[in-house]
Amino acid sequence: MRFCLCLVALAAAALAAETLHGKLDLHEGQPPILETAGHRKIALDGDETTRAVLGDLRVNGFEVEVRGHFTSPGNFLIDASHTHSLLVRRDGHLKLITYWCDVCSIRAYTPGPCRCCQRETTLDLRDPDEK
Repeated sequence: MRFCLCLVALAAAALAAETLHGKLDLHEGQPPILETAGHRKIALDGDETTRAVLGDLRVNGFEVEVRGHFTSPGNFLIDASHTHSLLVRRDGHLKLITYWCDVCSIRAYTPGPCRCCQRETTLDLRDPDEK
């Protein structure tokens, strides 16, 4: 019985998820904003990884697709980062935001220095299906 209730709860949560499209508007010291095609401005939030990406000004101005749910009017919580819930559109295709160290060949999912050599990683947009 509990298993069935868990399945029902998961299905309800999946149905409640929404997908938004728009342009990222990032400014240092201010919450990240998604501006929709209708010029609606929605504040974005997410888990620690998502917040780190949304704090990277290199992704400012990108067209994005985010999956999650509204926590209140004008505030959107992006689903957990491991579900690839924040994607950018480049050349007509959705891309996953990653960071790459050319020296160590290490991929990261948050901006910042390489965990090995400490050089700054470069923004590397990848096909979400690439391994």
